[in-house]
Amino acid sequence: MQRLRGAKPQRALQRAVSRGAVILPEPSQRRGAAVTLRADDRSDVPYALRIAASWAWRLGLVVVVGGVLIYLLTYISVLIIPLMVAGLLAALLTPLKIALHRRRVPNGLAVAITLVGFFGLIAGALVLVGQQLVVGMASLWGEAVAGVQQLLGWLAQGPLQLSATQIDQYLQDLVGAIQNNSASILSGALSFGSTAGHVAAGTFLTVFALIFFLLDGPRIWRFVVGLMPLRARAAVDGAGRTGWLSMARYVRVQILVAAVDAIGIGVGAAIIGVPLALPLGVLVFLGSFIPVVGALATGSVAVLLALVANGWVNALIMLAIVLLVQQIEGHILQPLVMGPAVALHPLAVVLAVAGGTIVAGIPGALFSVPILAVLNASVRYISRRAWEDDDAVLRQGWPQGGGAGISGPVAGEHETPSSPASTPDQPAAPAPQEETTP
Repeated sequence: MQRLRGAKPQRALQRAVSRGAVILPEPSQRRGAAVTLRADDRSDVPYALRIAASWAWRLGLVVVVGGVLIYLLTYISVLIIPLMVAGLLAALLTPLKIALHRRRVPNGLAVAITLVGFFGLIAGALVLVGQQLVVGMASLWGEAVAGVQQLLGWLAQGPLQLSATQIDQYLQDLVGAIQNNSASILSGALSFGSTAGHVAAGTFLTVFALIFFLLDGPRIWRFVVGLMPLRARAAVDGAGRTGWLSMARYVRVQILVAAVDAIGIGVGAAIIGVPLALPLGVLVFLGSFIPVVGALATGSVAVLLALVANGWVNALIMLAIVLLVQQIEGHILQPLVMGPAVALHPLAVVLAVAGGTIVAGIPGALFSVPILAVLNASVRYISRRAWEDDDAVLRQGWPQGGGAGISGPVAGEHETPSSPASTPDQPAAPAPQEETTP
């Protein structure tokens, strides 16, 4: 087109169009040109950078939302932690309750028998441990007094050469420091009282939630699934059932691992003559529910007790026993038993425990691995669209198009193993398995 002179560009263009000297493109052609231009502009950004940016904002959003949720949950930890403990106990006790129910025991009576037997076992263990503590502490007290006297003798006759007057002066300074910080000590005592109150309330809530998880688990889970969008209910139901079964397997296997740790360290302590061997075994059993590090931390108590009671040679032998038990757990139990049960690599377990401890302390260390096992099983279930062939999900009567909005590989492209949720003797989360009436 020739350059238009003597007029503004817009006026000149209009006159040229009216005379037929210029033909403007159609609007659709102009839109196509704009689209082509925008597509060409994207070529200025490298493909790898575009993919990295897409992943970055999505991962960033997940991290931010997860952090906000964890921050909000800290304000209701007194409510969340008892519910999670009740969930672990329900996963452990539900098979026993279902076994009783299948033998024509009414549902309520089966729950009562299960809970009475469980709490009776715990009470008996506590009574036995208490008796051992009372008997053992009497003899240990004399050994502790003798150890203190030996320490005072070493301070007076050893390299420090402290006189009795100097030792008395140091003791008086210690008493004065305690008296000067009585306000802080009182505040700590009040804080401990508040914590004890929270523990009592949490225990009551745990028992209350456990009763209803065992008694009405299927209906509770069906109500939760009913809150989901219609097309996602089948997928959520199947993923929840699979995650629940993974957690149940974790609890049972962890009890086995804890029992092996407790028996190994407790029997070893009894053989070499360490006092309070039975209470030490119970302490190791409880500590072993924190994977990898729990048994080592509680085993160090046995080493310290051996040092105080029997000397450093006995303490070294006790340390060797603790390390041997840890090697058995790390090289035999974890890879051969725990790994296949929850499909988690030992490195993932260690990282989960470390991260949970940093975020939430002891509760984080206790619940990090079960949460990771549930997430791992649920994500795997959804990624292969296993709900489409899951008999346990189909029996619930969810719409046949359930989960159609969830993208992923077609189930037929992969070999779909039989879902654990369809196993007749296992519950789903929390125990959402339909039970037959007696």
